[in-house]
Amino acid sequence: MTGDTDAHGRIFSGGPWEDRYGYARAVVAGPRVLVSGCTATVGGEVQHVGDAFNQTLTAISIALDAVEKAGVSVEDVVRTRLFVVRADDFDAVGRAHGQVFGSVRPVCTSVQVAGLVDPRMLVEVEVEAYRVDRGEETR
Repeated sequence: MTGDTDAHGRIFSGGPWEDRYGYARAVVAGPRVLVSGCTATVGGEVQHVGDAFNQTLTAISIALDAVEKAGVSVEDVVRTRLFVVRADDFDAVGRAHGQVFGSVRPVCTSVQVAGLVDPRMLVEVEVEAYRVDRGEETR
């Protein structure tokens, strides 16, 4: 289902684990766009091995691609979650997050985890966006 959106609002990127483990890259649920955890894996290969800053930028880019396929943009992102393997990488991950979301200011949770599916992965990023009716008042 590479790059497809199905009739139920599920978005697929064609990543290696989507079919194998039975999940979608993102799901549109009413006004919400929920994006699965994204790592710096492109074409089945981990990018920027050893570089948490650039892995974060790549993971965010993959997540935002799904957000855009759902018809919303980075400005509609309301929550991010950052799962970081090495505590020493929190600053690099945070700086990458700030580079992309600094003007958007979503709520953000950062946690240290014991590891990810591939030991070369240093960070995993989840994103949630909310489709705002442009006539709707924001609070």
